[in-house]
Amino acid sequence: MLTVHHLNNSRSQRIVWLCEELGIEYKLVKHQRNAETQRAPESLGKVHVLGKAPTIEHNGQIIIESDAIIEYICNVCAGGRLSRNPTAPDYGQYLQWLAYAEGTLFPGLAVDLVYAWTGGGNETFMGFFEAEIVKNHQYVEDTLKGRDYLLTSGFSAADINLGWGLEFSECRGRLKSLPNARAYLARLRARDGYKRAIERGGPQDLSVFSAGVT
Repeated sequence: MLTVHHLNNSRSQRIVWLCEELGIEYKLVKHQRNAETQRAPESLGKVHVLGKAPTIEHNGQIIIESDAIIEYICNVCAGGRLSRNPTAPDYGQYLQWLAYAEGTLFPGLAVDLVYAWTGGGNETFMGFFEAEIVKNHQYVEDTLKGRDYLLTSGFSAADINLGWGLEFSECRGRLKSLPNARAYLARLRARDGYKRAIERGGPQDLSVFSAGVT
């Protein structure tokens, strides 16, 4: 049995979503953030030493990191569905976009949030990240022009990974001038699998991460 450890208002929502899209059986264990600090509870630290979500347990293994978990579930638990085979023409693009959400898009957004939480004070420092944030989002916007999903071959787990990243971008006020990204996010939220994930994993309130946004 696959066990998914899910932290409310977190990127682990994408793993619940993935499982619902795939229609696979899994056990969901919910963990709640500290309402004041927004930190993960001690219960997650008892599952894995880093105390992070998402974390999964399967066949005696404990696995962290969204990208790794997504590929593991798609290929080990679902026969490759929603992933792309190495022989597929867009395999390289699939891997790129699977990694993009956490490796490129999110780091700048995390800095933006912490900068707002701590009161800022170093405009040169933030200026560097601001330029990267704008460039990274424009790349997504340009890619989505004329497309329903990231890959021309259709919906994939890479869309799930990026989808939550864009929800975080939205709460940080970063999608206001990006109509393609907003329309894409609306399409993702309209999917039955997404709706089931919200029903099972619980509603998201990412407004807790909107500090400094006007």
